[in-house]
Amino acid sequence: MDFDGTYHLNATPTEVWQALNSEDILARSIPGCDRVEKQEDGSFAASVILRIGPIKARFHGTVRIEEISPLQQYLLEGEGKGGVAGFARGEARLDLLPEDAGTRLTYHVQARIGGKIAQLGSRMLQSTVQKLSDTFFQNLTAALEQETTDIATEAQT
Repeated sequence: MDFDGTYHLNATPTEVWQALNSEDILARSIPGCDRVEKQEDGSFAASVILRIGPIKARFHGTVRIEEISPLQQYLLEGEGKGGVAGFARGEARLDLLPEDAGTRLTYHVQARIGGKIAQLGSRMLQSTVQKLSDTFFQNLTAALEQETTDIATEAQT
């Protein structure tokens, strides 16, 4: 399955880049996330609880960052396992471009899904992936705004 998307974020590419590499901001941004830990090799380990149609499961996984071009793009390669619910493997290419006092983030995801979740059908999976993507970027935007507010508040004190 392939997915594409574009989001405009009201933050500079530097701020977006830092957020996408922050354990704290990722944990606040990933829907259903209850843990994100940066590993010694630079990868991230995460645990999320997701509902996909009638299936609710805890997924444990890892994400590696490859092909890094700082402040511009990178490739995320990940894998998550949800026990009997199934698994997901894939990669996502993220591109950051300065745009109108903010950043345009585009992504292209190639995913392979197996187990019970693969039996739900492509329409439900695409709808769920779109909803999760939208929620992630809404949460990321809120986290970036909170970081900016916190920095401004600290500067005033």
